[in-house]
Amino acid sequence: MERRVVVTGMGALSPLGLDVPSLWQAINEARSGIGPITLFDPVDYETRFAGEVKGFNAADYMDRKEARRTDRFVHFSIAASQEALRAAELTITPENSHHIGVFLSSGIGGIETLANQIDVLRAKGPGRVSPFLVPAMITNMAAGQVSILTGARGPNLCTTSACASSAHAIGEAAETIRRGWAKAIIAGGSEAPITPIGVAAFNSARAISTRNDSPESASRPFDATRDGFVLSEGGAALILEDLEFAQARGATILAEVVGYGATADAYHITQPSEGGEGAARAMELALLHGHISPDAVSYVNAHGTSTPAGDIAETDAIKKVFSERAATLPVSSSKSQFGHLLGAACALESIVSILAIKDNVLPPTINLHHPDPRCDLDYVPNAARLAPVDVVMNNSFGFGGHNVSLVFKRFDA
Repeated sequence: MERRVVVTGMGALSPLGLDVPSLWQAINEARSGIGPITLFDPVDYETRFAGEVKGFNAADYMDRKEARRTDRFVHFSIAASQEALRAAELTITPENSHHIGVFLSSGIGGIETLANQIDVLRAKGPGRVSPFLVPAMITNMAAGQVSILTGARGPNLCTTSACASSAHAIGEAAETIRRGWAKAIIAGGSEAPITPIGVAAFNSARAISTRNDSPESASRPFDATRDGFVLSEGGAALILEDLEFAQARGATILAEVVGYGATADAYHITQPSEGGEGAARAMELALLHGHISPDAVSYVNAHGTSTPAGDIAETDAIKKVFSERAATLPVSSSKSQFGHLLGAACALESIVSILAIKDNVLPPTINLHHPDPRCDLDYVPNAARLAPVDVVMNNSFGFGGHNVSLVFKRFDA
């Protein structure tokens, strides 16, 4: 019989707060976490706002000396993993450590550390470049550091697939548990891209919003006046467990991971395939894998980045997959509230999806005031809505044509 995979703990740092309760309260209140950039002086930039994690101090989560040697994206994964382990009441011991893995993703990794050390190289020469540059900047170091700090000795992996990175991490973690290669995995991702080079690069690519006069309303998925996504930072982690392992230790089960579908567009480096064809196939695969009928899906947590082409393609994909049901199926984008965390986005949105199941709440799409005629679904505009939520689909699509869809279900013993 196939092993069942459940979620027992969650941790998050986002523009909406430093933990999961803060995140969920802000989601329910339809608040925005977007504001002026404070991490550097953006006066000369086309975009001068972002989704920053406010009030974060790495020394609250790790040794101060180690914090100086590691990048901000690593700090976020460490903090989120600690909260998730506490919430799951999972203690890693010498007896179980070989059965517990870490799958933490990042799309960009330590871009701040790299940029700073390039400045050192140019100003002071190659002999002054930090010996900690490589272990601070490479994308796998969040998974490595969490493993070192927690003692988790099971499978350890970093997935890097742009904005689908943490979706792949969660999906692959669930499959690893199903194969019997681990009993529990810390899965998620983190990102810290709000740096001078990060913002400049996305501005040059014409990917991010330039609505400087109203940062809190700049992320407006599915709205006719959208002009790009909002760059954000943060981290999120979920504790995935084999059902029997979780039940044996008396864990509280938050939801079950039932579906995972992954495809490629094979089309363009940044644009989605015509009509959302690749996205639709990922969604169909996730439903097939989870033995879930399209009619059983209660809600779709959309990728919904607030880009002109992406939102239309996802809308088209949802129509392909759900046919006539698409017209009444609630769909929303949490990025409207906390922006786009790139490689960490899906992990944070998975937490929102699971809490939607737990509390029977449909999270809103805020800033949706001018509906795009090409985006004509029920996007739960501007306010959360109470409704039965038993099955949630969570979509993530990344530059390069990476498509992932996950399906979470209310746990039924």
